[in-house]
Amino acid sequence: MSETCAQPAAHPARQIVIDLAVMTVIGVVLAVVGPLGSFDAPFWLRLVYWLGLAWAGYACYRPIGGLVTRFGANLDLPEWSLWLLACLIATVPMTVVVWLVEALPPPLEWPSAERWITTYGYVLAIGAVVTMVFYLVQSKPGAAVAPAPPAPAPLSELPPEAVMARSQPRLFDRLPPALGTDLVALEMEDHYLRVHTALGSDLILLRMRDAVAELDGLDGAQVHRSWWVARAAVETVERDGRNIRLVLGKGLVAPVARNMVPVLRSAGWL
Repeated sequence: MSETCAQPAAHPARQIVIDLAVMTVIGVVLAVVGPLGSFDAPFWLRLVYWLGLAWAGYACYRPIGGLVTRFGANLDLPEWSLWLLACLIATVPMTVVVWLVEALPPPLEWPSAERWITTYGYVLAIGAVVTMVFYLVQSKPGAAVAPAPPAPAPLSELPPEAVMARSQPRLFDRLPPALGTDLVALEMEDHYLRVHTALGSDLILLRMRDAVAELDGLDGAQVHRSWWVARAAVETVERDGRNIRLVLGKGLVAPVARNMVPVLRSAGWL
């Protein structure tokens, strides 16, 4: 996770544990309710069935956020359309899982086109709802934000060397010292923020807008909904038709949103 000698952040693993706990609760609730004709089965069988599908669904749908963030940065499309497309794609392997479970024991019989479409529709409805709930919960204010550091003491109460350190953007208080303070870019990865510096990168649990607010006027710009770039880090500008990308140090390439092109041009970036 980290490209420095600092300890890797534990947030993603912790989030996965929390997500799986939520999916376990969902599986138990479905086992109790017994939807889609499963109520006639014994409770233990319903529990195994719905817990298995809940965990398998997490494995199929959980990567959606990362894919939306990574590919959406280059496509520059509305976020809702990317989530919709991702759900449509993730439902395919999940439908296969449901079919395999329902077809047991062997021999397996390939479902008819009508049965496949019907199953796909049911799976898409449930998967989309659960995905939307996860997205809304993790996107609302405060849901995916690391605890704010303690309020700083007034500069008048600090020694001179501490005053010089305080001149650094507040964002660096969240980072391991091994990353240094030569900021290159901020990049959204799923619900996390990857901070790139000249010495490496690391993930923190923070929203982009909150991170930009903690840069305290550092010379740079949010060139895309998923990218903030330090002006000094821009080496060249790539153009491919209407698409513009900023080539940064350490081999990073940041896409520029189309509505930001005139802003950056007027500021002398392009």
